[in-house]
Amino acid sequence: MKTDYKTISMNTPLGAIRGLDNGRCYEFRGVPFAKAGRFEYARPVESWDGELDATAFGPGCPQNRAVHEHLENRTRLFYKKEFREGMDFSYSEDCLNLNIYAPYGAKDAPVVLFFYGGGFDSGLNCEGPFDGSALCERGLVAVFANYRVGPLGYLTHEAIQARYGRDGNFGLDDQLTAVRWVKAHISAFGGDGENITLLGQSAGAISIQYLCLNPAHRGLFQRAAMMSGGGLFPRFALPRPAQKTREYWRQFMELAGCGSFEELKAAPLERLFDAVEKIRALRKDNTYNTMPVVDGCLLPEPVDRLIRRPLPISYLIGFTNNDMYAPVMAYIGSRFGRDNGAYLYYFDLDAPGDDNRAFHSCDLRYMLGTLWNGWRPYGKRDYEASEQLMDYLANFARTGDPNGPALPPWQRGKAALRIAPEGTAMGHISYLKLLRNMLTKGDPKA
Repeated sequence: MKTDYKTISMNTPLGAIRGLDNGRCYEFRGVPFAKAGRFEYARPVESWDGELDATAFGPGCPQNRAVHEHLENRTRLFYKKEFREGMDFSYSEDCLNLNIYAPYGAKDAPVVLFFYGGGFDSGLNCEGPFDGSALCERGLVAVFANYRVGPLGYLTHEAIQARYGRDGNFGLDDQLTAVRWVKAHISAFGGDGENITLLGQSAGAISIQYLCLNPAHRGLFQRAAMMSGGGLFPRFALPRPAQKTREYWRQFMELAGCGSFEELKAAPLERLFDAVEKIRALRKDNTYNTMPVVDGCLLPEPVDRLIRRPLPISYLIGFTNNDMYAPVMAYIGSRFGRDNGAYLYYFDLDAPGDDNRAFHSCDLRYMLGTLWNGWRPYGKRDYEASEQLMDYLANFARTGDPNGPALPPWQRGKAALRIAPEGTAMGHISYLKLLRNMLTKGDPKA
């Protein structure tokens, strides 16, 4: 799809801004929503001086794959080909920025705010699938947010607790700061700050669910759509209390050659990511120590307690036939859906071009309408399914109900909408197929 870009300028309450007209909508790239020093919580950006140049994507959070990509495993290389091949990215600790896609002439348009996945240790908001043009054509303002990942996003330490009265969760706090910024300022771009749908995939979806478990967040957003991350992870992977992860991060500091927290704050990034590689080789519990924690603030209580009373909002949850731990993902997503009247979808349409089935996060390009810029030989059915998913999402963002004219009926609650080669209709989840895919296919291979 050829896109001819023209620059545009406009005035906003935040200041003047220069963006792009891509022929489908307006784009504003790399818009700063907050500032934060290393291991400090974000401070919202409320204005800027002069005209902000929003014609180029901003940097992402520094992450291990940008430093040690030669060490990436086959699954990581698979996702590089899928979402990042041939693209250039920049990284900086000043990374808290948004990409905003706005329909022409938008006023009080529903807003979709997207958070990427990446296992809480990687990702950024300008990867291949993340383009909001197709959603704009359906009347939505689409926003893609960066947040901190890896040690910069989830390190815990007594000094943080002493300064802030809470510990860790910098990445999760970044996401909440982005929600608050969008609520306060998206009207400048034609959006309705009182009609926000959070959309996320994998770790982004899990993060959204955590935000949905805190009653203090009521009213900040109206809907939540979670792709391959809705529900509740098995008990062994629940967020741990912050203080329980500090021993892990003390060892990390030792491996980074830092004798104090202040040394760690000032250390070169290369030393931090060298320490990431070292501690990954030494320990088997890395995942459980490098994710959101129960901090008494964003996650005020253990998640298995909070899950019983999520925010009373509209939910949409999806999973794929070769998802991450596919049967578990389907079970936990379906259980949360039943308990909270969610709209469930089961993506059972194998991605063309290899034998990885409907792999984890393959539905991203369908939901965002970016099949056209991927390498796979997508066909007629793929584009039809993509159009349907975007229409469902647009309806859901407007009213909380994805149903609309010319769309197969989608019932909420117990059953799931099955997106399959033969069509889209309410159907049953084949747990036997999910188990077989998990055992024979597992993680996608490069």
